[in-house]
Amino acid sequence: MNHLSVYDYVVFCIYFIIVSGYGYWVYQHKKIAGTNTKDYFLAEGSLTWWAIGSSIIASNISAEHFIGMSGSGFAMGLAIASYEWMAAATLIIVALFFLPIYLKNKIYTMPQFLSGRYNNTVSTLMAVFWLLVYVFVNLTSIFFLGALAIETITGIPFYTCIVFLAIFSAIITLGGMKVIGYTDVIQVFVLVMGGLITCYMALNMVADKLSVKTVLGALPVLKTQAADHFHMIFPKGHKYYNELPGIAVLFGGLWINNLN
Repeated sequence: MNHLSVYDYVVFCIYFIIVSGYGYWVYQHKKIAGTNTKDYFLAEGSLTWWAIGSSIIASNISAEHFIGMSGSGFAMGLAIASYEWMAAATLIIVALFFLPIYLKNKIYTMPQFLSGRYNNTVSTLMAVFWLLVYVFVNLTSIFFLGALAIETITGIPFYTCIVFLAIFSAIITLGGMKVIGYTDVIQVFVLVMGGLITCYMALNMVADKLSVKTVLGALPVLKTQAADHFHMIFPKGHKYYNELPGIAVLFGGLWINNLN
């Protein structure tokens, strides 16, 4: 079923043309200038702090959050956000303690660090492992959820949406990190604003449904009607304890994944 108007399609087209056009333009510029792989992956050292910060945030938000994590939040409640609390804490630790060492020794990737600290075998094992994880877990879930969302709101066939997303992603990455870094500034604005607007619309619907006068007035009602959804830590014996095992979510093995 198509839920979009002509104006919605115009906005989508303008957005895709600007982002993909910028990616292709940078790619052609690099092709003429003859830049190397270091320039491709490090954006020629031209990214500003705000572009890097936006890129970090935008890279950590995708369809798996807006669709997958939102669905988990509907079922489990706020406890699913524990993953993001951990991510924020580990980013601070990395910035304060790990990043200065990496910059001092000109280390740009974890495989590079492992190669210098141990040997090429360890480095290759980690590189292959994360490559397989991203290809068969991260990318597949993001393409699946993104295509599912587009199919739902536009009526375009599911597999056509996947092909479109794959081609669009490839065009953006042609220009390397320089394109990704600066387009992520646009992405993070759209994602954050979209999330806030969606949250407002959801609370507004609750307010209308429950005859509450204000949008903010819907929050206390939700707290009363769905009190079990406002716990950040599940006690042992909770029906979702196996998915989010209590305090272990904050102090367990996920620290290793986030620090990496």
